[in-house]
Amino acid sequence: MRINRENSDQELLAAFHKSGDTEILGAIYNKYLHLAYGVCMKYLKDRDNAQDMVMEIFEKMMQKPPAPDINNFKTWLYVVVKNHCLMKLRKKDPKIISINQEDQFMEIPDEVHPIDKEDQVSGLETCIEQLKKEQKDCIELFYLQKKCYQEITDSTGFDLKKVKSYIQNGKRNLKICLEKNVGSESTY
Repeated sequence: MRINRENSDQELLAAFHKSGDTEILGAIYNKYLHLAYGVCMKYLKDRDNAQDMVMEIFEKMMQKPPAPDINNFKTWLYVVVKNHCLMKLRKKDPKIISINQEDQFMEIPDEVHPIDKEDQVSGLETCIEQLKKEQKDCIELFYLQKKCYQEITDSTGFDLKKVKSYIQNGKRNLKICLEKNVGSESTY
């Protein structure tokens, strides 16, 4: 396949999975290198750490490439990079948790055991991964990326009623999963 700017991300992913040519995967990553670096800077607030994190993420993705059926690579990459940054921050200081998955952080009060909160955050990430693809996409866009219904409709191609249904069912499935796996009630 000849790589050029006109190729969509889906075409490039499909071509990569067909041929295994890492140059094609590199072309996709190069399109979004600035996005990955920007997200890392937002969370890590240090150039060297951000550059190291971007390299680490892309190396991991070369070892375990993204699935060929990703509808929106840019959105998928944003979530992957953000999650890696949050995990690095949590490893650095287990008392830090994300309260809205953006750039606001808070310390866990002393009366709450940090492992409990870390388990809940980890459990939430695990449960999100277990959702049906449509629910997962809509939940991530709505709650993690703060997109409105219309933006989700535009980016996914789902009609408005479907988007609302996927979010509602996704929330219910997350609550069930969290209660089953973490053993605590969820506020979702």
